[in-house]
Amino acid sequence: MTQHIRNFCIIAHVDHGKSTLADRLLQLTGAISEREMTDQALDSMDLEKEKGVTIKASAVRMLYTAKDKQQYEINLIDTPGHVDFGYEVSRALKACEGAILVVDATQGIEAQTLANLYQALNADLEIVPVINKIDLPSARPDEVAEDVGSLLGVQPEAVLRVSAKEGINVEAILEAIVERVPPPKDADNEPLRALIFDAHYDSYKGVVAYVRVMEGTIKSSDILRTFATNMDLRPVEIGIFSPSMKPVDKISSGEVGYIATGFKTVHECRVGDTLTVATAPAAEPLPGYFTPKPMVFAGIYPVEADDYTELRESLEKLQLNDASLTFQPETSQALGFGFRAGFLGLFHMEIIQERIEREYLLDVLFTAPSVEYEVLTVNNEVVKVDSPAELPDPSKIIEVREPWMNIEIITPTDYYGPIMELVTKRRGIFKQQEYPAPHRVQLDFEIPLSEVIVDFFDQLKSKTKGYASLDYQFLEYRPDKLQKLEILVNGEPLDALAAIVHEKDAYHKGQRLITKLKDLIPRQLYDVAVQASSGGRIISRANVKATRKDVLAKCYGGDISRKKKLLEKQKTRQETLEDGWQC
Repeated sequence: MTQHIRNFCIIAHVDHGKSTLADRLLQLTGAISEREMTDQALDSMDLEKEKGVTIKASAVRMLYTAKDKQQYEINLIDTPGHVDFGYEVSRALKACEGAILVVDATQGIEAQTLANLYQALNADLEIVPVINKIDLPSARPDEVAEDVGSLLGVQPEAVLRVSAKEGINVEAILEAIVERVPPPKDADNEPLRALIFDAHYDSYKGVVAYVRVMEGTIKSSDILRTFATNMDLRPVEIGIFSPSMKPVDKISSGEVGYIATGFKTVHECRVGDTLTVATAPAAEPLPGYFTPKPMVFAGIYPVEADDYTELRESLEKLQLNDASLTFQPETSQALGFGFRAGFLGLFHMEIIQERIEREYLLDVLFTAPSVEYEVLTVNNEVVKVDSPAELPDPSKIIEVREPWMNIEIITPTDYYGPIMELVTKRRGIFKQQEYPAPHRVQLDFEIPLSEVIVDFFDQLKSKTKGYASLDYQFLEYRPDKLQKLEILVNGEPLDALAAIVHEKDAYHKGQRLITKLKDLIPRQLYDVAVQASSGGRIISRANVKATRKDVLAKCYGGDISRKKKLLEKQKTRQETLEDGWQC
């Protein structure tokens, strides 16, 4: 019977207290003993604990005896809040019937609060609004309850007020889940359809798929089949999360669990695929997920050329756990063999780099991030270019289009001016503004993605003392005056340092790179010319001077006049040589 099952997730802006709230719920229901309890109990990766953010969605089963004396099975899926991991949130929502919307009592409604809320409403989930951190001296629970109430169309009194850190009123959330979140459909007798909403790789059990059983029942003796890849498997193990993996004999409709498939490669078990029983398959799969579109691209190269195969295997295993990561082989004259990888954002790229270095112990080099451009050629073909090295010859290009984003910035009204200045300097176009709460304004802009990916978020936080929040969605491709900026060392172009830039920014960016390289390139026995080229001409140049012969090496002590004589002689010879080169 599914009457006593509840599936829900926790959604919120980053750092509003999702993982801490999950910890308290685990404690209250006894899913984790006091001895095993740690902060961020569901965040298993070291990176998650260090950065204090959730990167991967995690699932856990809790048992709760409600006020009506009935015991309920509550399945919680803890989701990330950072804008780069919105795709993880969208997958978790498909496995739930309800969502707890957590809002910080000091900061109020932020950009990702709205973005995640709209995703939950589109997935037709029951929303349980919660205000967290009411114990802080700067908390404004009454004001924030008014804002959340008007946003959801509910009375402010219906918004729960809790402190996850102090454990104040947390049990009211469990009661609200039991009362407000609908139970899943009872469909044990129908053909099996289970949605794979996440996965990870285990060295002994192969691919471990996280599933939500929508219809039917999974037994450990069943032979299962994947719809997308049409692969049959006999489970190595099936089980539930409590919160560690605990084997069971069967998983019924409405429940969340895992299946150790025994598959050894990524391609055999895809997130978003549907599992069914091979002997009596369902007629059609469940609706899967939209394919995530990478926004930021960078080259990944092993520092040691021999590590190329290991790097490919590590990227494949990461891709299993993170479907939004894409990669394909590429070659660079300067860096050798590597991969061109696509990420959802800069934070996503940073996490992937750290996971490669920590989990797979590889030394890797990442090139400067770029975005994907569309190039219209003279043959009327549209070519996708995600690496500046792939840009066709200028004579074959009609126009270059770049991706534009819709961005929403929510900020206190005091910082209206600095934000306007920041965005307009980066070719942003102001669209509209709204006031979701007194003294807070939501500013909507259109801006090129290339202007956002590098340091826009850092600048936004510093100009608003950390109070502004940002959310962005892809808008469209637009043509503009874009050209390739190349760096040449002694006349040889370095493809790893090439970039696609706007015509008006080419000179400044080129000069900045040349100045930096002049200091970084070690001096040789000859002059090294470092040049920046754009639009078919050299726009900046610097020379790394040749090292001079140490004529004093053989002088041990003695009269200083002898040393001066040798240095003067060398200086004259150097000037003569330079005059000869100039002629």
